[in-house]
Amino acid sequence: MLGKRLGIAVLTVVTMLAASAFAQDEKNEIGGILGRTFISNQGIKSGLASNTVIAFGNGLSVEGEYARRFIVTPVYAISAEALVMYNRDEDINGGAYLAAVVPNHLSELFVTPAARVNLFPTTAVSPWVSLGAGFGHISESSHLIYGGTNPGKGTTSVAIQGGIGLDVKVWKRLSIRGEVRDFWSGEPDFPLAPTGKTRQHNYFVGAGAFWRF
Repeated sequence: MLGKRLGIAVLTVVTMLAASAFAQDEKNEIGGILGRTFISNQGIKSGLASNTVIAFGNGLSVEGEYARRFIVTPVYAISAEALVMYNRDEDINGGAYLAAVVPNHLSELFVTPAARVNLFPTTAVSPWVSLGAGFGHISESSHLIYGGTNPGKGTTSVAIQGGIGLDVKVWKRLSIRGEVRDFWSGEPDFPLAPTGKTRQHNYFVGAGAFWRF
């Protein structure tokens, strides 16, 4: 009985080491994610109207990712990520007063290199966490909701990214990924509707696929 258990233990270790060695040949990955960006509603510092809350839509967003693994073990792997997330059209809504002082939409671009730690990277299912920093740029429509010229010029700021996700291998070197990332960045430029804030959370929720090579 002891010999049988020892044999099973040895076989398990050899299998894990073989999977780890195979994973060493797949150090690079490239992929894309499609999802939505969620921004919390924000009140403005004006008492001129009862409804003074800026409401954001849930902009359709895309993310491109390249990563390279530097350390791979059966228990964890550490990768360097290059992330680009683009939110093309984030609608802005509000009451009648806000329609005259805020732009009708904005777009966001985030570029944030990061480090990612995967658990059980040589198995079919691998959860992970990511943390990094880079820059974010918010561009605003040149027109206000009810017409007129928007005096806002957009903003560029340091952006800090934190995320969690799950990778599932589906075929050879192809995997699918679900993720949630927070791009913490500067505020949009609303000179006619100041919020009194300097930073905002941009929550990206999406799913996609990547290829490891």
